[in-house]
Amino acid sequence: MEFVTSVEKASEWGVTKRMVNYWCAMGKIHGVQKEGIRWKIPTDAERPDRYGEGPAMVDYVVRIMGYKVGVGIQSFEEIRSAGAFYVDKTSFISQWWENEHDVTLITRPRRFGKTLNLSMLECFFSQKYAGREDLFTGLKIWENQAYHKLQGTYPVIFLSLAGVKEETYESAFRSLCFEVKYMVDNIKAGLDMERFSEEERAQLARISWDMDEAVAVKSLKLLTQLMYRYYGKKPIILLDEYDTPMQEAYFHGYWERMAAFMRGFLNNIFKTNPLLEKALMTGITRIGRESMFSDMNHIDVATITTHKYETAFGFTQKEVFAALDHVGLGKYKKQVKQWYDGFMIGRCKDIYNPWSITKFIDSDGRFDTYWANTSSNTLINRLIAKGSRYVKCNMEDLMNGKQILAHIDEMIDFSLLDTDEDAIWGLLFTTGYLRADHVEEDLYTLSFTNIEIRKMFVRMFRKWFYRRGSDFGDFECVNKTL
Repeated sequence: MEFVTSVEKASEWGVTKRMVNYWCAMGKIHGVQKEGIRWKIPTDAERPDRYGEGPAMVDYVVRIMGYKVGVGIQSFEEIRSAGAFYVDKTSFISQWWENEHDVTLITRPRRFGKTLNLSMLECFFSQKYAGREDLFTGLKIWENQAYHKLQGTYPVIFLSLAGVKEETYESAFRSLCFEVKYMVDNIKAGLDMERFSEEERAQLARISWDMDEAVAVKSLKLLTQLMYRYYGKKPIILLDEYDTPMQEAYFHGYWERMAAFMRGFLNNIFKTNPLLEKALMTGITRIGRESMFSDMNHIDVATITTHKYETAFGFTQKEVFAALDHVGLGKYKKQVKQWYDGFMIGRCKDIYNPWSITKFIDSDGRFDTYWANTSSNTLINRLIAKGSRYVKCNMEDLMNGKQILAHIDEMIDFSLLDTDEDAIWGLLFTTGYLRADHVEEDLYTLSFTNIEIRKMFVRMFRKWFYRRGSDFGDFECVNKTL
């Protein structure tokens, strides 16, 4: 067998030598040998995290823990401590950690387990949870002895912007400041403040609910620096629902002001922050580069069409059927598939949204539009109601069980939603309302994802018709299908 060096493989795979050595030490590369301090790697060895056309999907054993469903609980610690129902997603920890990119953005539809997975990462890496191996015992990640040494060893900054939903920029900005301040207070509660200098305590005090934009835009960068000084280790940053403030800004008419602030806020966290160890952002949409990420070409983006992390969010059919058997509802598999299947992530064609499945289990087998009911769908309602006759006719075809064709760009430019009709279908696709039955370059053949979503739109249209009486406008034919 012929061997090459870590440097040669790093060049071939487009990663750093350090990453190759790490994979060797973790046993991720088959056939490696160590001579002294150097690794020898087989010339035909494959990159461990290779994604793209051809590689086999990650094989895994389904683990369903607990019986009592904690509906709406997004705290990994709370779920595990209570012994509640949990589908093991801890393999995501190693998938993300071994990815060579410093900053990752993962987009998934709402209620797809994004917050719970970030909470899981916090519980695994944060020094706040040092010694809490009980949270991971019996789960996939704990089978790897090397990861035992990583648990509870990093400072972690975990911020959620899910609550920043306001009608004006001023109130939205103040809401964001409150979320940052609340997060900082939780971190400070676990610190010995006497270890900070007077100047450092004064710097932390500047991060307040009434801080101005100049302070707020650099607040997480400042927090990163202070935590590095305290722990002597670069922090991990987890940012949940990064796009919520932007969606609200579009709907309420203050897009430009919020985009300008968020561009600087994210740039300071992820671009000009040398003390950042690793970062993960989650959201529903991938906002256009010109609006948010014009200066951040280094971000690794995993959308619903890419292969990375394809089984990490949402439930696979294998997991759903095992869960139904686990709780004694196995007889409903066929109906559950018709109601809640249809999402596709990467190469996984049978993905279910976790919210509907857990609600179905918690209700002891009652079918309803659980996922659709978790949102007012105000933006979708507005875009379709104000859409052209072409948009309404396409919705009519979808309601009648037909497919439509549209050019899809997953990078959403909210400024085009009022003028570019394809942008509307792109938004509906990336947010999970539509599925791709066939793709030819950027031309997608689309249909409703499942029965649950079709029923949601039926209810939406009925409300319109009820309010408008006999005036259906461009929806005359749709009324006949309701």
